[in-house]
Amino acid sequence: MSDLFPTPSPADWRALAEKALKDRPLESLVHLDADGLAVRPLYAGATGVTSISAPRPSDADGRAWDVRTLIEGDHPGEINAAALADLEGGAASILLKGAVLSDSEPLSLALDGVALELAAVGLDAGLDGPEAANALAVAAKGSPRAKLMFHMDPLSAFAEAGAASRTIEEHLTLAANTAARHAGAYPEASFFLASGRVAHEAGGSIAQELGFAAGNAVALIRAAVAAGMTAEQALGGTVLGVSVDQEYFDGLAKIRALRLIWRSISRGFGAETPAVVEARSSRRMLSARDPWPNLLRLTAAGFAGAVGGADALVLDGLSRANGRPDAFARRQARNTQAVLMEEAHLGRVDDPAAGSWFLDARTRDLAEAGWAEFQRIEGEGGLIVALRTGDIQDRVAAARAEREAALAGGSAHLVGVTKFVDPDPRPALFETEPERAALSGGDACEPLTPVRFAAPFETQSWEAGQ
Repeated sequence: MSDLFPTPSPADWRALAEKALKDRPLESLVHLDADGLAVRPLYAGATGVTSISAPRPSDADGRAWDVRTLIEGDHPGEINAAALADLEGGAASILLKGAVLSDSEPLSLALDGVALELAAVGLDAGLDGPEAANALAVAAKGSPRAKLMFHMDPLSAFAEAGAASRTIEEHLTLAANTAARHAGAYPEASFFLASGRVAHEAGGSIAQELGFAAGNAVALIRAAVAAGMTAEQALGGTVLGVSVDQEYFDGLAKIRALRLIWRSISRGFGAETPAVVEARSSRRMLSARDPWPNLLRLTAAGFAGAVGGADALVLDGLSRANGRPDAFARRQARNTQAVLMEEAHLGRVDDPAAGSWFLDARTRDLAEAGWAEFQRIEGEGGLIVALRTGDIQDRVAAARAEREAALAGGSAHLVGVTKFVDPDPRPALFETEPERAALSGGDACEPLTPVRFAAPFETQSWEAGQ
């Protein structure tokens, strides 16, 4: 039989493959990402990749992950109605953003009827994080079992705004002192959000996002220890923030890579602690002119977060590119997660990606590239210095330009924007976003301004239709 059906040699296989590629070389299937990492068409055991296991450490009250919803608004009554509706509709925790965080009285009204011992409540207050944290601590009325998420992240807020009312070192110290003050009263609370999302939303690469998150975490933990917290308290009170978009393989590998990076960081502080990861859907991937394909992109992002092992997942509403999503858009975001969890059963396996040669190799590559970016930031003097000098901003700008060129040249696409464009899209409802006051005074850097890759193509479409 072996004479009748001889086994093809490697050269024969190569010839057959190149014939199928119409005489293009096999190397044409290898492409480099924004970090210069090679992504190959085929992976096998022969590549020498060892299996990586990076599961989420625990479930969220019997669920595979925490379905978290972001509620934005300025009126306590409207916030309260939305929070109760979202929690009753399947959310396990909520994030609040807006003027309602300015004081404990409106925040208490907004949380009326919310059982803080059961439903975690988090904040998205930017540089006002310590003041909002104090307001939330008062609203919790000293309940030691309250699941509070102060989510203080002054470095991301400074990087995005490019300005601060005082020096960023003072903002960092204030956040650390606030955490130390509330750590004893609220042992179930988390205090910091060490996010790299600001680099992603400004157009940065995966390694740049991971490196920013690692540098952010180290700066926060060092400040917390200086404020009197133990390394264990600071590490245990830190949540890692990351973005997930429609490129779901890279998204899930990024979350797994972040866990590996965190393992090295926590060991460096002498207290190895499991990572807690909050994944939020990318806003740079969203379209405004035709918001309905955003449902596909958000579903892909949810898949990445779920399979990648995020502890909590926040999906935006489909109309987020236009303004604050309305109740319908938030319900769609919750239901997307419900389908992924309850019907697709994506949480039935702790780490579904483990054992995949491609995903394990991609995880390892991204972890090493992210760690290299983190070391580069530390070598530049730490995250604050790197932001002031503009070194990070320059690298992010280069990655953004590469992505924009790929979209303009047709080697990358956005469905409904650069390909399969609906000439007469149906709009979605949204609420107007309030203007933010400009910051000035204490500190400044070149801002990592959020981008939306669809925007230039949508401008062309609107102008063509007029």
